[in-house]
Amino acid sequence: MANVADAPKDTFRLSMLLYDTRYRSLTIQVFVFFLFMAGAAWLVDNTMRNLEALGKDFNFGFLWNRAGYDISQRLVEYTNDSTHGRAMLVGLLNTLLVALLGCIAATVIGVIVGVLRLSKNWLVGRLMTVYVEIFRNVPLLLWILLIYAVFTEATPAPNAFRPNPETGLADRSMFLDAIAVTNRYTAVPNSVFSRELGWLDLGLFYINIDVLAVLAAAVLGWWLNRMVKARATRIQNETGVRPATWWSSVLLLLGLPVAVLLALGFHLEFPELRGFNFVGGLNVSNSFMALWLALSLYTGAFIAEIVRAGILAISRGQSEAAFALGLRPGRTMSLVILPQALRVIIPPLISQYLNLTKNSSLAIAVGYLDLRGTLGGITLNQTGRELECVLLMMLIYLAISLVISAVMNVYNAAVKLKER
Repeated sequence: MANVADAPKDTFRLSMLLYDTRYRSLTIQVFVFFLFMAGAAWLVDNTMRNLEALGKDFNFGFLWNRAGYDISQRLVEYTNDSTHGRAMLVGLLNTLLVALLGCIAATVIGVIVGVLRLSKNWLVGRLMTVYVEIFRNVPLLLWILLIYAVFTEATPAPNAFRPNPETGLADRSMFLDAIAVTNRYTAVPNSVFSRELGWLDLGLFYINIDVLAVLAAAVLGWWLNRMVKARATRIQNETGVRPATWWSSVLLLLGLPVAVLLALGFHLEFPELRGFNFVGGLNVSNSFMALWLALSLYTGAFIAEIVRAGILAISRGQSEAAFALGLRPGRTMSLVILPQALRVIIPPLISQYLNLTKNSSLAIAVGYLDLRGTLGGITLNQTGRELECVLLMMLIYLAISLVISAVMNVYNAAVKLKER
């Protein structure tokens, strides 16, 4: 019987990199990569040559030079004798503060307006439509300037809250006897600990140990609550009866942080008018208030449309089934519709959070010194390091955006539908 020999295997030839479909795509990718790297190298070399021709070099040593300017609102210690790097840190923290508070407020506004826009009440639905159309069709910069003008021009001076010696009444009264909106700042209560644990020195800045203790208690309570709920789920799977967990959730999520606050002697210090200014509370600049409100209201209008689209993406049969079970419209929305709509809402919501964070750079229009106002404004003008400041600012905004995207993508993966 004759043996049939195996067909010889093709040997590799250089021509296969172009004509063989198994290698062609890889060849093209490698070629494009080297072309891109060559272009980037040429751009860097050309930039360095131009800087050398102008008598400049490329370094970040200016960050350790004295800044020489003041920043009115700051979250860490800073004086005009601090370095430009310290000023950059103050601006970065101011950016993160307004971005965090803006994302929270915009989300609350957007969810409420998005749900109310679908209300069967004609007046409520039309009012929400007017809000959405007005805020999202007017540039954000104009809203910032308008709200700032209202704060500075339409609000009284701090001395207007001083009682008249004859009548004992003031021209203006504080809201809830705790908040005073003036043409210079907004005086609000300040949190104070009577039994402080001190501060933790991290080199660049200090962290309040009392705040860390409260945050640790909140995180511990959340972790323990998850364990309690997981145990209740196991018992339900084994016996068919789920034990009550609401009381343990309340104790862990609220009781544990409250207990730490009471142990540290937490209380509110209310602002009082002494002389020409309020003391004892926290004076928040009008520039911050205008920026925060404008970002929240503007972005909230876009989030409202995202929420409305997510709700409309859910089949009407879900609502009808919930009504058949006896659930009220409010419970149906919170327990049935919104949880399913999250898979549609979250992806575009990430983009709105990124837009809000980047739009905070418009703070320079009202004098709020954020990252753009410090590193990309005063520091850039004083040092003349345009390239270094702009590149560093771009990298910081890129890092912030990537962190926000990563966190929201993790949350998106947690709430998406699980397929078997």
